[in-house]
Amino acid sequence: MKLGVTSWKMTYERDGMNLGMQAQIAEKLGFDSFWLPENHFSGPLAIPSPLMLLANVASVTNRIKLGSTSYLLPIRNPILAAEEVAVLDQLSNGRLILGIGRGFQNEMFKAFEVPTSEKRKIFKKNLDLMISAWRGEPISKIEDKEILLSPLPVQKPFPTIWIAAFGPLALKQAGNLGLPYLASPVETFNSLKENLSEYRKHLVIEDNALSTKTPLMRTIFISENKETCNKVKASLTKENASRFRTDDTSVDSWAIVGSRNYVLEKLNKYVEELGIDYFIARGRIPQIDDGDQIKSHEALTEIFL
Repeated sequence: MKLGVTSWKMTYERDGMNLGMQAQIAEKLGFDSFWLPENHFSGPLAIPSPLMLLANVASVTNRIKLGSTSYLLPIRNPILAAEEVAVLDQLSNGRLILGIGRGFQNEMFKAFEVPTSEKRKIFKKNLDLMISAWRGEPISKIEDKEILLSPLPVQKPFPTIWIAAFGPLALKQAGNLGLPYLASPVETFNSLKENLSEYRKHLVIEDNALSTKTPLMRTIFISENKETCNKVKASLTKENASRFRTDDTSVDSWAIVGSRNYVLEKLNKYVEELGIDYFIARGRIPQIDDGDQIKSHEALTEIFL
């Protein structure tokens, strides 16, 4: 069993030093990975280039893996993206977990002039080109001279790839690609059960065994103080109403908030009933200060690692 963690604080200045300090804390606590999202045109806290920020994190950490949720392929030139990913894998000495996705914001696709109806086709085409380039296969030729990607990633044959998927078509595509499926952090338990079943129905395991993990991102907060837990739940409920796509209004259906014993019991349920073997603890809970968030992460590593 492995544990990852997202950043738990983003400043308006996108303070690289602050992110580096968070990753150092996560590394010291024993987390296996540190994750940043990608989003565009979402105000002052938008993160349009997570790989650049993860490069900063790589420079101040030694062991912890670096994850993206999710690096959006349809809006990128695949060869340039392959180069950027390879550089980060080199800088981090092979610590990258490349979480990839298609995106869903209509304004983003419009701004990047990508037809939404074509996003899955473009995603697959770009991913195929990137994987081919990482394998050292020719990108193109000029007369008899082959054009090859350089540098290549440290990880062979290419960096670890997980795929975000939120609907039946995306689940089918993830399964057909043989890539680990990374669910939305606000999918309810019952929805996750259905989605994993759908994904596994299409899962193709090839000789290179790409799909070796069943990861899950959840909002996890641990405190023995009931008042603090109720405050967290109220904050998450308010956030969920305005941001996340779910009809279930119960925060307990998609977040795990409570005492150590309660959280451990819930995590074990995900392990036993869904086969989860990699949890990513989502941070950035509104109105919760850094101290309480770090104490929660410390408690999580103590009970689960």
